Amino acid sequence: MEPKPFEIGLYTFVENTPDPYTGQLQDPAQRMRDLLEQAHLADQVGLDVFAVGEHHREEYLASAPAVVLAAIAARTRRIRLTSAVTVLSSDDPVRVFQQFATLDLLSGGRAEIMAGRGSFIESFPLFGYDLDDYSALFEEKLELLLKIRAQERVTWSGRFRPALHDQPVYPRPVQNPLPVWVAVGGTPQSVVRAATLGLPMALAIIGGMPERFAPLFDLYRQTARRLGHAPQPLSINSHGFIADDPREALELAYTSSSYIMNRIGQERGWPPQSRAQYEASTGLRGANFVGHPEQIIEKILFQHKIFGHQRFLLQLTVGTLPHRKVLRAIELLGTEVAPVVRKEIASKSNPSVATT
Repeated sequence: MEPKPFEIGLYTFVENTPDPYTGQLQDPAQRMRDLLEQAHLADQVGLDVFAVGEHHREEYLASAPAVVLAAIAARTRRIRLTSAVTVLSSDDPVRVFQQFATLDLLSGGRAEIMAGRGSFIESFPLFGYDLDDYSALFEEKLELLLKIRAQERVTWSGRFRPALHDQPVYPRPVQNPLPVWVAVGGTPQSVVRAATLGLPMALAIIGGMPERFAPLFDLYRQTARRLGHAPQPLSINSHGFIADDPREALELAYTSSSYIMNRIGQERGWPPQSRAQYEASTGLRGANFVGHPEQIIEKILFQHKIFGHQRFLLQLTVGTLPHRKVLRAIELLGTEVAPVVRKEIASKSNPSVATT
């Protein structure tokens, strides 16, 4: 059986931060309209995945990813639609499954769930959960989500949710099973959990040299192999921006992302990132994918040699950017970057591809 083509896509938290040049906030309804246009273009130019994260902060509009993805489903035909991530620890697995099963029906079988513990904590007090239960909540709720996915009638009990006694859960999705990924931030325990469950894994690399994450992929594969699980796809999720002019790409990416990243960093006690530090991170061995299409192609292929992953998702709008510039970046990713990357990776997996 031939391997599946390498997948390239986008993810967003639907940021609504002040414009770095004017200081003005965009109208939230207009930001949503821009998002739908961006997703529609991603579908048209042949990208494989469009992902929407979940946050409960004033800087982001995506507190309900399934709702946003349903609107995108109505505007698209083939692109896969996933959360990035669903903060499962503070949600109800029954409702999560129902929402994404509904999305799967609306989209004709294109839905996925990317479950994670989340990088922020606002959802825990918002929905009445104790941060001391951070890990236990995720483990228990992921267990229930997978049980609901596997069987129509569910009997289950746990610590954090009322028990289910032969309870049917509807609707059922087009896909059987509905794809569930586990998103990890770089801890070995999270990697082992994903591998033990035999689930595909997405790793966010938004800082540091990529080589230092390679042992996590080795750990995942070794654990899954030892437990007899079939190979599952792996994804790298990173920040970046693409433009015809690499200097413009760098200027836009740094100016927009520095606002939100330094604001979050201030909350967490991180020092502000300088322009020189950011520019260094856009080099071949840095975390950020910033530049013209040839630079992005080179960097994706460089990381593929390290990780052997099957999917790459790029967050273009880390902060607010001009809509027309984002559309051009999506066009470049879909028409210039993705075809070359797919062909190069396919030719290495199947040498006959290179001669056809």
